[in-house]
Amino acid sequence: MNVLFAGGGTGGHLYPGLAIARALERRRSPVGIHFIGARRGIERDILPATGYAHTLVDAHPLYRNRVWRNWRTVAGAESAWRDVGRVAADFRPDIVVGTGGYASGVALAWAAAHRRCIVQHIGDSQPGATARLFARFSTEAYLGFPEAERSLPRGRCVYVVTGNPIEPPPDIRPARSDARVRWGFPASARVLLVFGGSQGARALNVATLGFIERGLPESLCVIWATGKAHYDVYKSFDRPDVRVVPYLSPISEAYAAADIALVRGGMMGTSELCAWGVPMIICPLPTAAHDHQTENARSLEAAGAALHLPQAELSAERVGAVVTALIGDEGRLAVLARGALSRGRPHAADEIAARIVELAGNGSH
Repeated sequence: MNVLFAGGGTGGHLYPGLAIARALERRRSPVGIHFIGARRGIERDILPATGYAHTLVDAHPLYRNRVWRNWRTVAGAESAWRDVGRVAADFRPDIVVGTGGYASGVALAWAAAHRRCIVQHIGDSQPGATARLFARFSTEAYLGFPEAERSLPRGRCVYVVTGNPIEPPPDIRPARSDARVRWGFPASARVLLVFGGSQGARALNVATLGFIERGLPESLCVIWATGKAHYDVYKSFDRPDVRVVPYLSPISEAYAAADIALVRGGMMGTSELCAWGVPMIICPLPTAAHDHQTENARSLEAAGAALHLPQAELSAERVGAVVTALIGDEGRLAVLARGALSRGRPHAADEIAARIVELAGNGSH
């Protein structure tokens, strides 16, 4: 069985594909795997270290605000079409898996034109343009948020709510008190986790610093991942009850200790927090494509897993008020934790891999 993955540009469109690929290898051997990505995307740096065969094509997004640059999109698509054709002629994929982003568009178009079986992973509650377009040609689509189906076309595609492919928590969770001690905190402390993705989030960092400088509530400790680009600005604020780090690796050690998380609304981070049962205060990135992070935040708030805090309302005072109220209300925290767990799908990658193997075995098109 040969599986061609197409997607990238951002981690949210690449890491799900990698998780599904690894799940396929666990489930089916031998399996051939090849990734199509963009030369401009994060996959340029990530894929070479994975060991997977890959081809980077000259894909570009649609330049909506600078339309005169769309000649690059057209020229890149023509070049990418030829590259995908060469890969497919040699690799002969049984199934093409789209994981979103502009890096997937040409490969999915090629698969549709050549009547290859297409499946997609659609991670956000507001699907992107590529996902919506190629849902018409897909056999199945695996949804990270059930709300996504409202924006997708009806037709031949079967929509399956699987959740987003993440690294699942261990079957036996570490005790939260033990996890706190490993961070140097008292076992009885409450812990706020703050992170804004691998690059960090300036707005979250500014509000977090203001909250800390105003004085933390008694017994509250903070794990604060600033992002590599911001770390030098904030590293001097590290102290016994505030651990300042550039990034979290492994992030599971932070999830195990956290009572609450202040985060952006990206699909992977919120899916991991749901799987761990950590209540969230979600401050979406307002410039995210199609404002999908806001839709994710609204969906999780409606599910009782999170509180939505728009960036326009973000301040040290507001963060302090919300966090202080939550840590003082055991019942509210417990309700949010149950809401998060109810949306957690820690074994999404294995579920998706099983469906792909079944489709390949059936020769579905």
